[in-house]
Amino acid sequence: MMTEFVAAALAFPTVLFSFLVLVVLAYWLTVALVGMDFDAPVLPISISMFVVITWFAALVGTVLTPEGSLRYAILAGALLVGALLTKILSIPLRNWTKPEKPASRNDFVGRTAIVKTARVTENYGQAEVTADDGGTAVVQVRAAQSTELKAGQTALIFDYDAEGEFFWVVDIITTGG
Repeated sequence: MMTEFVAAALAFPTVLFSFLVLVVLAYWLTVALVGMDFDAPVLPISISMFVVITWFAALVGTVLTPEGSLRYAILAGALLVGALLTKILSIPLRNWTKPEKPASRNDFVGRTAIVKTARVTENYGQAEVTADDGGTAVVQVRAAQSTELKAGQTALIFDYDAEGEFFWVVDIITTGG
């Protein structure tokens, strides 16, 4: 049984991928022992999946076909199976390793905020806004209209002034909300 496996693993076209499987195993053993840290794990994982899947497809094709026949068809089929399955299996991997978008002050635009200072005018004010992650921030705000907002009122943040580093707000009641 073991000799049949070794014979199939060393037969063309499986032998092409058998060597690559050994390279992949050596790579991951090195990663495990040395503890290498890489920023883009998708590429080595995808390459490893492609090699192992293609090797297995070539091995199955070699075992299921008569000696010497269709070897190049098995090679082409194994490459196709490896590419397709790697693409499918890499989808969740890419989503998992997607870099997070850095937080931006513009993320608060469109949110409501609770006025924390006694008043908010065109020149002064602070309000508390809640971020996507549930955290809160006290931000500088300015009333966009000639009306003042009072402590405890809910305001709508509709713009960010990067130069002045404050948010423009309006009273929710004024905006019809």
